[in-house]
Amino acid sequence: MTVVLAAEGIVKRYGHVTALNGASFEAHEGEVTALIGDNGAGKSTLVKVLSGVVPPDGGEIHLAGARTDLDSPQHAKRLGIETVFQDLALAPDLGPAENMFVGRELFKPGWRGRLRILDKAEMRRQALDAFVSMGTDVKDMHAAVAALSGGQKQSVAICRSVMWANKVLFLDEPTAALGVRQTRNVLGLVRRVAERGVSVILISHNMTEVLEVADRIEVLRLGQRVAQYRGKDTSVEELVGAMTGALDFHEETRS
Repeated sequence: MTVVLAAEGIVKRYGHVTALNGASFEAHEGEVTALIGDNGAGKSTLVKVLSGVVPPDGGEIHLAGARTDLDSPQHAKRLGIETVFQDLALAPDLGPAENMFVGRELFKPGWRGRLRILDKAEMRRQALDAFVSMGTDVKDMHAAVAALSGGQKQSVAICRSVMWANKVLFLDEPTAALGVRQTRNVLGLVRRVAERGVSVILISHNMTEVLEVADRIEVLRLGQRVAQYRGKDTSVEELVGAMTGALDFHEETRS
């Protein structure tokens, strides 16, 4: 399987605190990779480094086999890396289509485009096509996002990122605060995104969901990667042992 995104020996310090102490990571094309670890393990910091939010103090990042320095989230987006954080970053008063095109708005052709008149009909058409193709239940392009359910909001945020991500999609706790049915829908959407060839990186504390949806699992502890597993070959007990240090190993690999 092709490695799309790889990090080697990433170091990140905040004053006297070392959040990442030589952390490594890799994600493969068309797979869901779960990034797990206890609170303080360095997950959030690693995601920020790999999505261009903060620069590392050491180590290397490789994207599609080439070393790269991610200068900003905008730079990461241009390289095909999108991130859906827990707050979703949706505009509540806008509809699903407008949210899909925030910062990438489409304008009417000809002189109307030169006057910056939005082509709302085309944005709604493309957005609806995206929602249908991804198997979501978002159908009303006129409703404000604030009126949607939690699962539908997650679907809008994920589909928006999929529209623009051609390499990597980070999902930070995408099922947090969702009900059972909404969780099932979002996990199904995560699998469909990977089936499109995008490398999906799932950050989650829910080990049952991780085992259900992840092809590979990478475990962080104290700012370092301590284990890698194939999702089908491990268990909740083993993952918890790796996260807490109850299992005596370093960089155990089953991938």
